[in-house]
Amino acid sequence: MSTTLAERVAQRANTHTPAAQAPQRPATLVQFVEAMRPQIERALPAHMGGADRIARIALTELRRVEHLAECTQESFAGALMTCAALGLEPGGVSGEAYLLPFWNKKVRAYEVQLVIGYQGMIRLFWQHPLASGLDARPVYEGDEFEYEYGLDPKLRHVPGRGPRGQATHYYAVARLANGGSAFVVLSVEDVEAIRRRSKAKEFGPWASDYDAMACKTAVRRLFKLLPKSAELARAVAHDGTVRRDPSPDALDAPGEYIEGELVEQQPVGTISHDVPEAAAQ
Repeated sequence: MSTTLAERVAQRANTHTPAAQAPQRPATLVQFVEAMRPQIERALPAHMGGADRIARIALTELRRVEHLAECTQESFAGALMTCAALGLEPGGVSGEAYLLPFWNKKVRAYEVQLVIGYQGMIRLFWQHPLASGLDARPVYEGDEFEYEYGLDPKLRHVPGRGPRGQATHYYAVARLANGGSAFVVLSVEDVEAIRRRSKAKEFGPWASDYDAMACKTAVRRLFKLLPKSAELARAVAHDGTVRRDPSPDALDAPGEYIEGELVEQQPVGTISHDVPEAAAQ
C-alpha cells in the first residue's frame, strides 16, 4: 500500500477511471435544429411568436431543398440564427429569407448561404422610424414611364391598360417621414448584368420569379441612399454570405463570401428535391 503522497498521486493517475463524457454532437441537421430551439428562442424578437415556428420551417426546408441537409452544422446554425435575430422566416413561402446550399471547394463540403429575400428587405425597412413608404415595380412596354435624375429628380409611371408587352425597366422608390424621398431605376440590361454575376443565375427565383428578383436588386441599390436600421444594415451585410459562428456577437460581423459552386438542382415540383432559392447580388 502506498504510504507517501507522491505514491498515492501516481497510483491514482494510473487508475483508469471513466472520463466525463463531452456532449454528443447531433448526428444530423434535423437533430441539430431540435437541439437549437433554446438558442433560437433567445435570439427571436418578441413579435415572432416563439422558436417552434422557426424550427418547423427550418425542418421543412431541410426536407424540401436538395443538399441542404448535407451542409455543415456551423453554417446552418449561423444562417438560422441570423434569420432569428433579424426576425425573418427562413423559408421560400414567405419570401423573407432563403437557406441556399453551396459547395465550398476549399473545404469540400456544402455550406449554407443566407439569402435575404425581397419581402425580408421591405419588412426590415419598415422598422426604421423614418420609414414612410417603399415600393418596387416592373415597367412594361405598354406603360407610360419617364424619370429624371439631377437636382430636380422626377419619376412618373402610369401602367398601361391593354397588353403591356415585355419588361423594360425596374424601379424602387422610398419616402421618408421627414419629407425626403429617393428612387433608383434599372434597365433590363442593368438587371441582366447583375444576374449574370450571381452564382445561382440559372436556378431558383432568377428562373421562377425574375420580376421579384429584379425588384429586389433595385431595392438593394436604393438602400445605399437611405438611412438604415441596425437590423437592415445587418441584413445587407449578411445577404449572400456564409456565417459559421452562431453566437450573438458574430451578428455584427459581415459574413464571408466564398468561392464555390451551386450544384444543379432537380426541377421545381419534386417533393424532396426542390430547387433552392437563390441570391440577388
